[in-house]
Amino acid sequence: MATKRKGEEDAGDERHVMRIMPLGAGNEVGRSCIILKFQGKTIMLDCGVHPGYSGHGSLPYFDSVEAEEIDLLLITHFHIDHVAGLPHFTEKTGFKGRIFMTHPTKAVMQMMLRDFLRVSNISVEDQIYDDKDLERCVAKVEIIDFHQEKMINGIKFTPYNAGHVLGACMFLIEIGGVKVLYTGDYSLENDRHLMAAEIPGVSPDVLIVESTYGVQVHQSVVEREGRFTGQVESVVRRGGRCLIPVFALGRTQELLLILDEHWKAHPDLQNVPIYFASKLAAKALRVYQTYINMMNERIRKQIAISNPFQFEFISNLKSLKDFDDTGPSVVMASPGMLQSGVSRQLFERWCSDKKNECLIPGYVVEGTLAKKILSLPTEITSMDGRLLPMNCSVEYISFSAHADFVGTSGFIEKVAPPHIVLVHGEKTEMMRLKAALHKKFHNPKVYQPQIYTPANTVDVVLEFRGEKVAKAIGRMATDLAGHAKLRSTEKKKVSGLLVEHDFHTHVMHPDDLSEYTTNLLVGSIVQKQHVPFVHQPFDVLVVLVRQMYADLTSTHDTIIVGKRVMVTHCPPDKVVIEWTADPSADMIADSIVALTMHAQASPASFKISMHPTAACRHDHSIKPEAVTPPLKDESDHIPQAIKAEEDVMTQAIENLADEGDVEALHLILVYRVLKDQYGAVDLDHGTNAITIETPSGVKAVVHYFAPREERVECDNAAFADKLVETLAKLDQALRPIEPADL
Repeated sequence: MATKRKGEEDAGDERHVMRIMPLGAGNEVGRSCIILKFQGKTIMLDCGVHPGYSGHGSLPYFDSVEAEEIDLLLITHFHIDHVAGLPHFTEKTGFKGRIFMTHPTKAVMQMMLRDFLRVSNISVEDQIYDDKDLERCVAKVEIIDFHQEKMINGIKFTPYNAGHVLGACMFLIEIGGVKVLYTGDYSLENDRHLMAAEIPGVSPDVLIVESTYGVQVHQSVVEREGRFTGQVESVVRRGGRCLIPVFALGRTQELLLILDEHWKAHPDLQNVPIYFASKLAAKALRVYQTYINMMNERIRKQIAISNPFQFEFISNLKSLKDFDDTGPSVVMASPGMLQSGVSRQLFERWCSDKKNECLIPGYVVEGTLAKKILSLPTEITSMDGRLLPMNCSVEYISFSAHADFVGTSGFIEKVAPPHIVLVHGEKTEMMRLKAALHKKFHNPKVYQPQIYTPANTVDVVLEFRGEKVAKAIGRMATDLAGHAKLRSTEKKKVSGLLVEHDFHTHVMHPDDLSEYTTNLLVGSIVQKQHVPFVHQPFDVLVVLVRQMYADLTSTHDTIIVGKRVMVTHCPPDKVVIEWTADPSADMIADSIVALTMHAQASPASFKISMHPTAACRHDHSIKPEAVTPPLKDESDHIPQAIKAEEDVMTQAIENLADEGDVEALHLILVYRVLKDQYGAVDLDHGTNAITIETPSGVKAVVHYFAPREERVECDNAAFADKLVETLAKLDQALRPIEPADL
């Protein structure tokens, strides 16, 4: 197996070349969209938008791929940077493939994307899709469960729990025996409601893995939760308001569980309200309650006693008009990047008061306000263009369920892929992770993977070659099994159809094709070719074809060769050649076309036409003195004698060709070849026997027109075998093709 990057030499046979190209998430976080091409199949992995951009500028680089060529689209989870580009792609391009995601992902996706449209701060003209596009897109989505294996158009794929958010999965994909694992966003930590990511029990050939946090190492769960609740509590105790920008679904439910539990344990805080400000709040909690079975054991046990998502100290804030903003409070509001919506409105309202705080609980993307305020600017620009002083405090405590360096390196060590493609990470973090992984896995005797960090629209090119094995099935397998039982050492010739379907290759009898395939049938193509034929009798063509093929029947206007090809004379200007296409019949038809053209172009054909049924008309019993003149003994006359014999022999061959005496011509040519090889060779014109004597004294007699097994008389077995082999080669050149040779 070899690997190449784009721009290097041609990677060879494309059937063995795998191409992996990010249309988004290449050296960036956002608009995850990876194209995988192998064995003529094309898969798109995720289809998100970039939270830092708006409108069409937020989409992946769709113009780098032909949408019509994509067979399959797999979505890992419902976050907008992984799914929000889907309605545009399915409804605004020529995509005709199939789409798969898990049950919770589909349920939440529709709510998330409708909310995404609502809070987008752009004009209708700049929106990348509308509600109707979303409805049509959702109707095309198909459901798949964890560990459910599917085979679509030769692509086998299985989702595994990724632990990132409810329903998040990683996909194990297999094409032609080569396995690719795409993690999407994943987390290897158990939290309050979700299970950690699974580790598939196979070692993939290629791992496409996120690199969001690079070489960073997360705090422990206990430390992180303690720091979070302590920070929220300190803000409200000083009389401030704590804004926690979150996405409506995802890590939000984890934070709600933590805060509700903390308020329950601290009665003195219970007079401070906690709000979940999202129009999706009620729907979101219903979704979570529906899919309790996909959460961890802690939640599944608790549901038997009480619903963990019916919070005692958290209220839903449906609108800011209903918000009594008169004292300390905690508000969790979407969206998580502060780019618009309720979270942006509250931040602009509260940012000037130093008692207030914005607590950012997850990863923030470059180009967003949430990322900007981490650098603590003195002022920010409001949505209406005003400059606002920023006096509030800003804290960052990561509850983002992404793997850190410990998790990523441990995961890689367990699955041990030979090729790793890093995606979904800012370039600096990604390069640090690559260097750290090279340092950790540097021993080629233990494990040393190839690591790639492609930018958007740049291919990673990998080459996979393996043995091609074809299995016999049906009656062919039965015949071979019967032959094996005989324990015969004789090799058995196998003839059948070689069928490749879903990257499995089989050999089968043609009659079994309809039984073992769903859309293949044995068919035949009848071909007909019109060839000009003028100025010559049809008999001329019959003679020429008869010289080439032994298995021939003819009438006054028809020739049939080998029961495969029929030639019909259509006076005055053409012949029609008809045959059922197969390699042998095609070859015969091509040769007859050549003979037809030759019959009209060769001067010899005009001579044949004067006596088209020419037989051997001269008397072979009379030995022409001129054919084999005696050689003189004097050495100084040898060259002249040889030249004279050559001239006479050439004239004899030409005369026989002109007369159309094919049999006599063949005999003379065989004699000539044997004489050139062995010297002392005589031809008896009465019996047509050719006598040979070698310099070592070995004698042999050749009867060229006798049956093949009786043509050579010789006491020396080795010389006899050599003559038989020579005559066989001459037969191939001179005699008509026998039916067995077609």
